[in-house]
Amino acid sequence: MNHQAMPADVAAAFAAFAEGPRARLMTVRRLIFEVAQATDGVGPLTETLKWGEPAYLTQASRAGSTIRLGVKRGQGGRCAVYFNCKTSLVGTFRTLFAGELDFEGDRAVLFEADGPVPEAPLAVCVGMALTYHRAGAKARP
Repeated sequence: MNHQAMPADVAAAFAAFAEGPRARLMTVRRLIFEVAQATDGVGPLTETLKWGEPAYLTQASRAGSTIRLGVKRGQGGRCAVYFNCKTSLVGTFRTLFAGELDFEGDRAVLFEADGPVPEAPLAVCVGMALTYHRAGAKARP
């Protein structure tokens, strides 16, 4: 896969994560770029920091909603993939993947920092986030 080089500030944010969460969140990063590349209309991603955490934006195409990666320190270091809580994304994910994924309110998908990354359902979630505005525009009258 042809991923863009990681900006230095984002690399520093990844380096600040403990080894287990860092490895799993790097897997999610790879997944985000792979899904973006395979999804028509997403275009190049902007990789930056939001609230000090790695974030992925469809800045060029404006097709999607921001995805941010972090660790829930109060939950034993669980990994978190954050989505905009003002969207219907996590509610939709909860309907699609009840029993497969864990959620935090309307803002995040959570998974264990020492277990496997739930790549198949996460790929669907990432694809929906990266095309959120495009999909919403089609649904409007």
